Amino acid sequence: MVEHPDNPITRLQTPPDANGRPAAVLVLFGGDPAADSLPDDATVLLTQRASSLRQHSGQVAFPGGAADPGDGGAVGTALREAAEETGLDADGVDPLATFDPIFVPPSGFEVTPVLAYWRRPGPVRVIDTAEVARVEAVPLRELLDPARRFVVRHPRGYQGPAFDVRGMLVWGFTAGVLTGILDTAGWTVPWDTADVRDLETVLAAAGSELS
Repeated sequence: MVEHPDNPITRLQTPPDANGRPAAVLVLFGGDPAADSLPDDATVLLTQRASSLRQHSGQVAFPGGAADPGDGGAVGTALREAAEETGLDADGVDPLATFDPIFVPPSGFEVTPVLAYWRRPGPVRVIDTAEVARVEAVPLRELLDPARRFVVRHPRGYQGPAFDVRGMLVWGFTAGVLTGILDTAGWTVPWDTADVRDLETVLAAAGSELS
């Protein structure tokens, strides 16, 4: 496994003075490894956080969370949290790389994305309804559909990429990481980056709200 390759998500790099609590997320892709380009069955595992949570309620995210002392690093944290949230069998997962930590100001976490391949896909589901409302292996073909992509504008002025897929709005940290990886892999299909939409409006259309 490669440790800390160049981070393709340069827009999200941690500020030099950040001092956040360590956390990690599992960016888990599945699909036929023999394919020459994007596999037809390629997926990425996403969760939707419970609406009752105090922070990031209702947001779509990668499985993950805060580091525990016994995790042994970001990979251990990402796999443990994914198993706790989705029932993922970590034995069927091959960690490939870790990216540089990214500071997430609203929560104060310094999050390390762990890129992994789902070598042996198995069933996943919501384990704890107090934490997670939905678990979905989303087809990348759907995510990459230009009709599902646009830019969202936060009330504070922040703008970033977003995906509208399967009734879920993917934005913020998760959309930024996905965009960086998909662009780097050469899988991105040209889409209208001038299509800028109000975040609160599109969240409401997806049955959620800004928290």
